[in-house]
Amino acid sequence: MEEGIELNGKTVKESSVIVTQLMSPQDVNVAGNVHGGVIMKLIDTAGGIVGARHAQSNVVTASIDRLDFHTPVYVGELVTLKASLNLVGRTSMEVGVRVQSENLHTGEIRHTASAYLTFVALDAEGKPRPLPPLILETDDECRRNREAQARREYRARERRPAPGDS
Repeated sequence: MEEGIELNGKTVKESSVIVTQLMSPQDVNVAGNVHGGVIMKLIDTAGGIVGARHAQSNVVTASIDRLDFHTPVYVGELVTLKASLNLVGRTSMEVGVRVQSENLHTGEIRHTASAYLTFVALDAEGKPRPLPPLILETDDECRRNREAQARREYRARERRPAPGDS
């Protein structure tokens, strides 16, 4: 641990963010929908803000565990991203991001995408640094934490070589 740094726990809500952006013509692909890469960038940005708020340092995206697109987004729609921590390890953390799109003319709100991202906190030299522990306050936060632990264990098993592999 860095000299003089005390790691007091933080709650999920202390670092959670809601980011909203109006989709414009520059965001569309040739099919006329908002390009998936635009949504991916917004997801990564929202997740990175959550990570940086919790770590109070720079963070880098280590992985996107899962990204599912459910419905398309169109020009003129409002995209809202809700991002919060699910799990905090020693130097890495999982952030869940839920994306909704809203048709401003009809008021229809659709679940557009969901993603889980892993971020690593960095110190001033760009090396992984310890993170404050995560304080879980609600049943929903506890559930999301358990699910994130299961995903983390699955990822760890995937990284291990299979018997007989070199």
